[in-house]
Amino acid sequence: QVQLVESGGGLAQPGGSLRLSCAASGTIFSSATMGWYRQAPGKQRELVASITSEGSTDYSDSVKGRFTISRNYAVNTIFLRMNSLKSEDTAVYYCNTARGWPTISWGRGTQVTVSS
Repeated sequence: QVQLVESGGGLAQPGGSLRLSCAASGTIFSSATMGWYRQAPGKQRELVASITSEGSTDYSDSVKGRFTISRNYAVNTIFLRMNSLKSEDTAVYYCNTARGWPTISWGRGTQVTVSS
């Protein structure tokens, strides 16, 4: 069974940076489009970035130009580099498959809080 473990969240100041990691076990990682999602209090979970197995990326308008998604097949991990953080980026961040790939059981996520 595939498991997803997110890490790297924390407290950052507005304008600061964080790098999230998602370690995935199982074979689906090598072929699936993977994505980073976030869920803010009282809001629905939303997809903010995705990356195909070939490395093509896509971003929501709210993070475009500030966030960068990448993946490392050698260690079955995807990353989310977040720059120029804003208070509205505060949320629990999750990784999972994206763009039509079967969803894996959700991990616990990692909390990102942007506050001065």
